[in-house]
Amino acid sequence: MVLPTPHLGFGRELCADYECASKREWLVTNGIGGYASGTVAGSLTRHYHGLLVAALKPPVGRTLLVAKLEETAHYGGHDYRLFSNSWMSAIEADSTRYIEFFHLEGTTPVWTYAVGSAQLQKRVWMQQGANTTYTRYDLKRADHPLRLSVKALVNYRDHHGSTSPLDWQMKIEPVTDGLVINAFWQARPFYIFSPGSTIYTHHEWYLDYYLPMEDYRGLDETDAHLYAGIFMITLEPGQSATVVASTSAEPSLDGEAAYQERRAYEESLRAASPLREPPPAVDHLTLAADQFVVSRATKADPKGKTVIAGYHWFNDWGRDTMIALPGLMLATGRPEIAARVLRTYARYVDQGMLPNRFTDDSELLAYNTIDATLWYFEAIRAHHAATGDISLLRELFPVLRDIITWHVEGTRYQIKADPDDGLLYGGVPDQQLTWMDAKVGDWVVTPRIGKPVEVNALWVNALRAMADFATQLDTSPAQYEDLAERAEAGFARFWNEELGYCYDVLDGPHGHDSSLRPNQLLAVSLPHSALNPAQQRAVVDVCRDHLLTPHGLRSLTPNDPNYVGHYGGDRLQRDGAYHQGTVWAWLIGPFVSAHYRVYQDAKLARSYLKPLLHQLADHCVGSISEIFDGDDPFEPRGAVAQAWSVAEILRVWQELESE
Repeated sequence: MVLPTPHLGFGRELCADYECASKREWLVTNGIGGYASGTVAGSLTRHYHGLLVAALKPPVGRTLLVAKLEETAHYGGHDYRLFSNSWMSAIEADSTRYIEFFHLEGTTPVWTYAVGSAQLQKRVWMQQGANTTYTRYDLKRADHPLRLSVKALVNYRDHHGSTSPLDWQMKIEPVTDGLVINAFWQARPFYIFSPGSTIYTHHEWYLDYYLPMEDYRGLDETDAHLYAGIFMITLEPGQSATVVASTSAEPSLDGEAAYQERRAYEESLRAASPLREPPPAVDHLTLAADQFVVSRATKADPKGKTVIAGYHWFNDWGRDTMIALPGLMLATGRPEIAARVLRTYARYVDQGMLPNRFTDDSELLAYNTIDATLWYFEAIRAHHAATGDISLLRELFPVLRDIITWHVEGTRYQIKADPDDGLLYGGVPDQQLTWMDAKVGDWVVTPRIGKPVEVNALWVNALRAMADFATQLDTSPAQYEDLAERAEAGFARFWNEELGYCYDVLDGPHGHDSSLRPNQLLAVSLPHSALNPAQQRAVVDVCRDHLLTPHGLRSLTPNDPNYVGHYGGDRLQRDGAYHQGTVWAWLIGPFVSAHYRVYQDAKLARSYLKPLLHQLADHCVGSISEIFDGDDPFEPRGAVAQAWSVAEILRVWQELESE
């Protein structure tokens, strides 16, 4: 028997309120970069909402093919419009009159509609490993047959963009049990099937969809979609019907079998989890974690893996992948997937650096990062600690050794260990290298040129890990121990005795930066720390008192004149606030680890996670947002589902569970 996720369901108290229902989103994914997403209300509020956003060059090349299905139920002599739309001129909130309940079954969104005396359920999910989305309708209760008219609205555009059709004519043709759509010459054809339906083609552009979330972000707030056809379905009580949208000409059309396959896959994820009787929210995060793990084939490994940093607009990023890896894969019992990710990224190391991100082109790599490579060491350390896999360590050790050499002698962007204090320096005026990486045009918002505190905490940790790796492999650790000792001695320079916490950056163009930021927490949370116990405690206390919020840590103290407490507006406004006070959910992980290290109270440390677990019912139902406003009430912002936000909760939950 398939049961709902108990804490992720809403009745009419929310579903009947269009404003609330349109602000809660859902997400399903396919493991190759494609996804489907929308709102509980059924309206489109972002460029990224769609029933089939296919990864045509997995895991990128994400293209909106099917925008939505608009269902009208005909029952008892009445018509019930089970969809909503937001137009430039008005809002059609029809669906909210009929949604009796919304919940998740695993990651599958389920709508229960009251249609007169009948009850109709709708589910949406994707096939793992394929650009195929299923929408299934189940007539759970009825006195007589119910007819459904299902309009298919399609498109063919990059998922970041919008459509102004002008005279765009798509070629829409019937095929057995469905339609094939050829958007233009050389476009990949895609299909919509519904066995047993009566199908009629159509060609009419619906203009002036209003996208309030894009308006809020200062972007193009309108879109258009093509009404391509209608599927007429008749359901007897207890019957089901399925609509399948796919880039494949021959997907499975058995909706029941496809759904059982999805359920079995998610149950296998739960079964692999090493967590001991986790609460429902943490248990659900095991499924949410999988949504970010996708395929990235290489010539050496057609089954290579990577991590989508966040939905809807991020690709895979080196930094995000390595930070998220322990939580997404190790805390969920899938170290073999983690090993594939680590091997995949080893093949892209260049001049001792991991790529910062993969572009939509997928062939071009951006290496503008000073910390992603150092997080790679911590991800490998965590994998070895969890598995004892000496073979992977032996395989990757030459890559790690080469990385250290490049960092000591110097690589891109003036990244080099300072021979005077052993600390890692990096930065050039036009590049953003740390995780605080907002840039608008030529303006790098937080340049942090010099010796950033978290970078050097990671540098110390990497050197100590490297010494441990060498010992494990019966190789002399002396070189790495010497570098680590010098860096640890140099790290003492970060301590600001007057303020009682660490400088954020040393030796910058204008001297030392004493801004109170959360970056110093890594000097406490990482396995190897260069701070003494009293300093560690002081760091935790000052971050708790000035940066901690219910949903993560502020990126800058409100006492700072550069603090911005609200994230919104056009790109200049948003990026100007991104790391100047905006709350980051992922930082709860380093804070909780640091807090436990200092206070040795697992129950107290775990209590800081509870507000974020409640966030599963907001923004993107079933996942954790990227960021939040720095000011009360800490509204969720940014990407609705973020890999390291989910991962860090899982990582520290497992860490505290073992205590």
